[in-house]
Amino acid sequence: MKHIPRKRFGQNFLTDEMVLHDIITSIAPAADDAMVEIGPGLAAMTALLLEGLRHLHVVELDRDLVERLKKRFDAARLTVHSADALKFDFSTIPVPEGRKLRVVGNLPYNISSPLLFHLAEIAPQVQDQHFMLQKEVVERMVAEPGSKAYGRLSVMLQWRYHMELLFVVPPTAFDPPPKVDSAIVRMIPLAQPLACQQALLEQVVTKAFSQRRKVIRNCVAGLFSEDELRQVGIDPQARPEAVPMEQFVALANLLAARQH
Repeated sequence: MKHIPRKRFGQNFLTDEMVLHDIITSIAPAADDAMVEIGPGLAAMTALLLEGLRHLHVVELDRDLVERLKKRFDAARLTVHSADALKFDFSTIPVPEGRKLRVVGNLPYNISSPLLFHLAEIAPQVQDQHFMLQKEVVERMVAEPGSKAYGRLSVMLQWRYHMELLFVVPPTAFDPPPKVDSAIVRMIPLAQPLACQQALLEQVVTKAFSQRRKVIRNCVAGLFSEDELRQVGIDPQARPEAVPMEQFVALANLLAARQH
């Protein structure tokens, strides 16, 4: 029986075999990898991953698809977690001693940002992440300071990960076709991110980008003085999108020092 894609789950199933092949090549699964796939859907990528892996974990919210996956694959090779990825504790997936978790998935557009922040909490336990996301989101993730796409998402993720946009996927590769282009992003957690309290960095970055058209002095008024901005090398007249991630971290650490 054909599965009807559900809008509320943001379901767009990848069907293009060339694109699937390119994604698997980029991931390069090795037999003993501890890997989890988020949102396996109709298992187009799942089946290909299992050609290279001894075992795979998947997290799927749609109960109809959970049943399909359990019927189609041997439980000895595929563990199906019937759960919401936003609430799932990825640290519960067993990983062999000395190894790290690999995370892959075609992420629903409507939950991509919160899910990326949820996964950032376990970044030290992760080897790498390969995701298909809306192209515009990936462009924001990898954006350099000074570009229009650079913002809160860029800073918060670049603090934790090295990221690169691997390739773009057209709407025709999906059923049903989405209205936008998608892109594959590779995310590798940084071995030693700059020391900083995440909550304070989040506070600074959110305030800084709340009024993008204003100069940073006005955006963070009440939080930092002009002298404090200059202290960490920021021109008070600069726009928020011109400020590198490292200087936002310096501001967060200034805030932390003030609280002691």
